[in-house]
Amino acid sequence: MTNVYSTQPPGRVLVSAEAIAKSFPSADGGSLRVLEGVNLTIREGEIVALLGRSGSGKSTLLRVLAGLIPPSAGEVRYRGVPVDETDPAVAMVFQSFALMPWLTVLENVELGLRAAGVPRAERTQRAIDAIDAIGLDGFETAYPRELSGGMAQRVGFARAFVQRPDLLLMDEPFSALDVLTGENLRSELMKVWGDRELSGQSICIVTHSIEEAVQLADRVLVLGGTPGAIQAEIPIHIPRPRDKRSPTFESAVDHLYALLTGKTPGAGHASEAPPGPLTHPLPEATSGGLAGLIEIVVAHGGQTDLPDLADELSFDIDDLLPLVDAASMLGLLTVDGAQSFITDAGYAWHWAGIHESKISFAELAVARAPLVRTIVKALEHSDTGSLRADFFRDLLRRGFNEQDAERQLTLAIDWGRYGELFDFDADSDELMLSEVATGLSALLDPDAGNPPR
Repeated sequence: MTNVYSTQPPGRVLVSAEAIAKSFPSADGGSLRVLEGVNLTIREGEIVALLGRSGSGKSTLLRVLAGLIPPSAGEVRYRGVPVDETDPAVAMVFQSFALMPWLTVLENVELGLRAAGVPRAERTQRAIDAIDAIGLDGFETAYPRELSGGMAQRVGFARAFVQRPDLLLMDEPFSALDVLTGENLRSELMKVWGDRELSGQSICIVTHSIEEAVQLADRVLVLGGTPGAIQAEIPIHIPRPRDKRSPTFESAVDHLYALLTGKTPGAGHASEAPPGPLTHPLPEATSGGLAGLIEIVVAHGGQTDLPDLADELSFDIDDLLPLVDAASMLGLLTVDGAQSFITDAGYAWHWAGIHESKISFAELAVARAPLVRTIVKALEHSDTGSLRADFFRDLLRRGFNEQDAERQLTLAIDWGRYGELFDFDADSDELMLSEVATGLSALLDPDAGNPPR
């Protein structure tokens, strides 16, 4: 298949980042490290995807590259010159459309050119050309309130293209759109990118979608860890336009899935850090969601290819990651690359009656979920068997921001309630130990042996 949209190989280094670190003030007066030791380059004429889960620092890194926020350490260079402020050769497209509601489409697209002092006749012609290229001709006099989400994002692209930037930075620009609109706009973007005079030289896109990264990028940089760092750099040697059904596309998706989950085929799953609530947070999965995933995998014979399963369910692959991580943490599933397998514990939990399944879940949660285990142990050491939730919030804030700490506690309460390990009284803001937890003392003893599998 001919490489229709890419007309030349990547050239000289356009932007480089060396040893980038970024920290923000935390609630306890300290600092929260978001990025650490990030090195990357973006060359002329290429598309680079920054792929990672929520909280991996992707958007922060993009803003550092744009000069919108300064790094805490390290340096960003544009064509070899240190970036100390917003770079006029860089344009950005955000997840939110960020259009001025009192301006027409044409006026919104002209906005950056007007700020740059471009003469009126020139900026109007350039704006009309950009609007035509992105498929919005005829809507020049429309206001944002008259546009659909997809049309509004097209205005965002036109506003960026009209500046003819050397580098276009995009922060999850398709995530607020429905599936069909996003797919169509991605295709349109690639066509416009082929006109380098209009779209600029290079693109760096932040995404949490593996398929989107493979569809668009020449290279994918996988971010992960706490603080965020680049875990892998994967070239995508697939001619454009790319067919999602091709074996090479599916192989690239499977490989990135394995990297993103940290479960490469045949690799062990041991972690260097001892398991604890801050180093091994609870995945964002409810007990009900876990039950649904296990039921689906059982229905597939106890084994499934996760990208195929996501496609079957009309989800992005990464939408399954929290559920898969939670099932893996509890020992209900094992994951090898992009393949998942039900364990004996998973089958036992699935086929058990209501009461037995709760007991099984409680045992697995105490043995394998560090935050649930910590809460149960703390409640057991309390004279009354109860503690204020703020005790656990304060502990969690040592490793998470306010929002993520609350999310972790909410997940732990859901898991604990389902397993009848502890309850939560919203009026008194207290967690209270249940009778079930008192029967699991052997699992709380560090010398009690290995957790059940």
